[in-house]
Amino acid sequence: MDVLIHVFVALHIIGIASLLGGFLTQMKAMGAGTARFVPAMLHGALTMLVTGVALVGLNEADGGHVNNIKIGIKTLILIAILALVYVKRDEETVGKGAFAAVGGLTLANIFIATLWT
Repeated sequence: MDVLIHVFVALHIIGIASLLGGFLTQMKAMGAGTARFVPAMLHGALTMLVTGVALVGLNEADGGHVNNIKIGIKTLILIAILALVYVKRDEETVGKGAFAAVGGLTLANIFIATLWT
């Protein structure tokens, strides 16, 4: 079971890397007002959602303790990210506010995951 949990943790990290990497590659374009949500951002967020739900289930099945408040907050943040990226994924350019919100929420999710113990 530990190996399976570690595989899903690795996939979860790959998802966050895709989401954050997609954001960082568009930061210069955000300054010029031509930023857009790239497919890597949507796929990364979806990967995070699927692997995060799987990790909660696997940890509970393994008898581990899961902080439901932390997981709930992280899930709400991720749903907000997914909503923004999904709705505006086909637009040629995205407003600076929406784009910055996705970056800020992504960073908030990372800090909650790593600092909240």
